[in-house]
Amino acid sequence: MLRAGWARRRRTVPGSLTTAATALTAIVALYTVLVAFGNITDFDTNRQFVRHVLAMDTTFRSDHLMWRAITSHALQDLAYLAIIAWEVLTAAVLVTGTVYWLRGPALRQRACRVSTLGLVLFLLLFGMGFIAIGGEWFAMWQSAKWNGLQAAERNFLVAGLALIVVNLPHPQG
Repeated sequence: MLRAGWARRRRTVPGSLTTAATALTAIVALYTVLVAFGNITDFDTNRQFVRHVLAMDTTFRSDHLMWRAITSHALQDLAYLAIIAWEVLTAAVLVTGTVYWLRGPALRQRACRVSTLGLVLFLLLFGMGFIAIGGEWFAMWQSAKWNGLQAAERNFLVAGLALIVVNLPHPQG
């Protein structure tokens, strides 16, 4: 009897799974806002990164791979602008999800849905964009100077963990 009462109270204690989901969504949201802000306000730094990755000019330069290189600055800049737009969209969705989490239990389902969307957008950016396309298709892993795989993998793992926590069953209350 005592144990059943404790379990009931324990489900509604602050510091719960909902708090963890809120914190993880907020962390990824803040990170994404800062990344987008940095790419907008210091445009050229990461533009150079994108240009070198797409040009494949610091890879092993194998004839079997170099046909994939994109050397047009216009196309490289278009790709960079698409990345920034994706980051801004992702940041907006994650900030919205964080606000829903903070507003309490009445918006928990909406918070979960919106956070899931934002985290999936984030996973697509880093998993598909940087790890798969940048890392493998454009052989970024071969570059000693322009290799962002470690950061992309770290971001992918943190967002994946957040996605799992957000989608675990949250006790009512």
